[in-house]
Amino acid sequence: MKTLEQVAASLQGYDPQALRADTALRFLQAMVAPVPQTEDVQLKAALGRVLAHDVVSPIDVPAHDNSAMDGFAFDGTLLQADQALSLEIAGTALAGKAWSGTVGRTQCLKIMTGAVMPSGLDTVVPQELVRIDGQRITIPAGALRRGDNRRFKGEDLCQGKPALLAGDTVGPAALGLLASLNIAQIAVRRKLRVAFFSTGDEILSLGESPREGAVYDSNRYTLFGLLTRMGVEVLDMGVVRDDPQALEAAFQQAAAQADAIITSGGVSVGEADHTKAVMRKLAGGEGGVAFWKIAMRPGRPMAVGRIGPAMLFGLPGNPVAVMVSYTQFALDALHRLSGLDPLPARPLLTAIAGNAIKKQKGRREYLRGQIITVNGQSVAKIIGNQGSGVLRSMSEANCFIVLPEDCAGVEVGDPLLVELFEGIY
Repeated sequence: MKTLEQVAASLQGYDPQALRADTALRFLQAMVAPVPQTEDVQLKAALGRVLAHDVVSPIDVPAHDNSAMDGFAFDGTLLQADQALSLEIAGTALAGKAWSGTVGRTQCLKIMTGAVMPSGLDTVVPQELVRIDGQRITIPAGALRRGDNRRFKGEDLCQGKPALLAGDTVGPAALGLLASLNIAQIAVRRKLRVAFFSTGDEILSLGESPREGAVYDSNRYTLFGLLTRMGVEVLDMGVVRDDPQALEAAFQQAAAQADAIITSGGVSVGEADHTKAVMRKLAGGEGGVAFWKIAMRPGRPMAVGRIGPAMLFGLPGNPVAVMVSYTQFALDALHRLSGLDPLPARPLLTAIAGNAIKKQKGRREYLRGQIITVNGQSVAKIIGNQGSGVLRSMSEANCFIVLPEDCAGVEVGDPLLVELFEGIY
């Protein structure tokens, strides 16, 4: 497990006081390693879990050459491009029961989808393509080629070869694949455990009476939704007041129970609270936690480190900044902690700017936008108030409009990059 100093030394351009977003992401990718624990689960409980090991196919799938459709199986060498072919029907082969008779060279076998192909027969003509006259069929000239409509033994999965790889997420198709291999139990990574809480004396929990200068805590509910959708086990530790003893107890409790800790608030430069001091103390001083100023908007301040074995992500306090910091940095790190490797690619698409956007060079901006189709083109427009505390525009948006560091703004009709919310939260 690499220390913060080791990771920082390996990165070009690492400056915690002016950190590019891509450098921050590389830092986290180098620092985070998957949780080592695994567990065996029944197949139906494996949906959405991460495979701990490669799954090697114990059998060939299909187990035999078989018919891909209902029709008539025959020796494909009899086909001639310019002549119809007449064959006698020797019998019927049903799926799930091998044909036990014999088929002469000028005979065919009526065959059902999935039925085993008898030796010597290598082609299947669909029944709708033939003319049937009593016990004979006629195949029109040029209707098919030798080998058509035959599934080969091991065509889907070959015995002894990997069927699924460690780090794959088990989806519905993978469940079916595992079932086709007669695998009823599978080894998966232990579910990630993530503890989260909000910090600050100005934060109210739901149900508390309003008071001047205070705000109701939205960040915990946003984080709960993001983490639950990811499929991790969540530990909601509520709101922790800006008190050294309370903060230290919360961090220690979280580190004892979780693989990762996410906080919101208390990491901005110059804040007169105790959160950063407690983070430093429990993380082993400056070397155990880094406080970043990331060249991005929103979400400039962020803390990252370890408290004991648990990864620590200190996110900003503004609600939209929390979502941007989570989706751009914490989410990737949590995926890697879960055992997903390689990390899923960012779904960046190109669209046309629907309105002009001003921007300063030197920082990356994530603007809330809507992408729609106009005359066959994808058009992205910023939507609503872009303040980092405004959740309404976040709830109305369906994408981030991503303006890179070297961008100085866009005009209507310019190409730009968008990151769809689907897939990241």
